[in-house]
Amino acid sequence: MSARETLKVRAVRAEQGQGVGVFAFFLYGADIHRIADISRIRREDQELKGFQRREIRDHVKEITAFLDSGPVLFPNAIILALSPEIDFASARGRSPGNMCEVGDAGTLSIPIYPEGRRAAWIVDGQQRSLALAAAKDPSIAVPVIGFISDALDIQREQFILVNKARPLPTRLINELLPEVSVLLPRDLAARKLPSALCEALNTDPHSPFHGLIKRESDRSGIVTDNALIETMKASLRTPAGALGQFKGNGTGSDTEAMYETLLLYWGAVKDVFPDAWGIPPSQSRLMHSAGIRAMGALMDTLILRVDAAADKRAAIRAILGRLAPHCRWTEGSWDGLGLEWNDVQSTSQHISRLSDHLMHLERELARVAP
Repeated sequence: MSARETLKVRAVRAEQGQGVGVFAFFLYGADIHRIADISRIRREDQELKGFQRREIRDHVKEITAFLDSGPVLFPNAIILALSPEIDFASARGRSPGNMCEVGDAGTLSIPIYPEGRRAAWIVDGQQRSLALAAAKDPSIAVPVIGFISDALDIQREQFILVNKARPLPTRLINELLPEVSVLLPRDLAARKLPSALCEALNTDPHSPFHGLIKRESDRSGIVTDNALIETMKASLRTPAGALGQFKGNGTGSDTEAMYETLLLYWGAVKDVFPDAWGIPPSQSRLMHSAGIRAMGALMDTLILRVDAAADKRAAIRAILGRLAPHCRWTEGSWDGLGLEWNDVQSTSQHISRLSDHLMHLERELARVAP
């Protein structure tokens, strides 16, 4: 296919932000994938690429069945990021009087390239665009909003903000957050730093979690990133937290100290529970979300207690060593909880009960320790 081949459509151009061109136009459903690629999230040499989740086939089939059911109203707009190489020519002629001069009408020309090198990327509407491509009627006209940007960080920012109110996979948002710099809503901003720390734990060969964390771009791990992220968020909420003590108040945070603290604590956990570490949650509740959250709840207390120790890791190992005989990560029944080891689930009730039980047990053991 010639690189000079283009798709021309009538469009209205306006500007947003700092002079960013934004276009409104219609396309036949079958034409969307002629001009736009889907940039799926993945990692290449530890670098995060793309941003789109995997295709949800059942969802695509449902939309396709709706489109094939007969004449349908389908006004949901597809949002595209457009390469700066697109061309827009304003229409000539006088505008009617009393017109609201918001946009400039004209012709938008979009180059058509082979898949993987296209001049547009789908920011919102992946499943709808796939359904439109599979529909029996290729001439269904759909609204499209396009903005000029070939910068991946801007495309990610728009993807997160557009999908904020929709049920996107938590792991997908978690993994993308450290890659964007836009001002985020408060709840997303609170997850950005923990997600970056989580990624470091997963990729650092010296981390106890190296290669064990399940992320959207790589689902081969066994520990869900959200369990660790929620643990870090809780520790960051208070200045007395193991991580919160390094959180700056308008002066920047000491993320290196936070990361070293995580290595210190979880390295000691791995040392004390070697038989329960690094195996699937179905075989070890320590690797289960409930176990990660419960042990994470101990982190603030233990890090504070060993603050003056010459060898902090050894001190944490000693404390956890007293606790270990009472833990039932891979077999047996939890005394005081009335739960078999594999009955512990990732419910708020079980996480809270297990966390409280471990913290209470640790305090009791500390009282009678020599």
